[in-house]
Amino acid sequence: MTTWEYATAPLISHALQQILNQWGSQGWELVQVVDNVAYFKRPVAADGDA
Repeated sequence: MTTWEYATAPLISHALQQILNQWGSQGWELVQVVDNVAYFKRPVAADGDA
């Protein structure tokens, strides 16, 4: 079973692409945007995974 971790980040319109690309490069997937706040998720590595 996949275990997830979650994060939120405020979105600034003049840096939107840079913000989303930064989070994406760290393995975060954008789930939703509400009121200029981005919600991200990424799988948590299971014990023993390299």
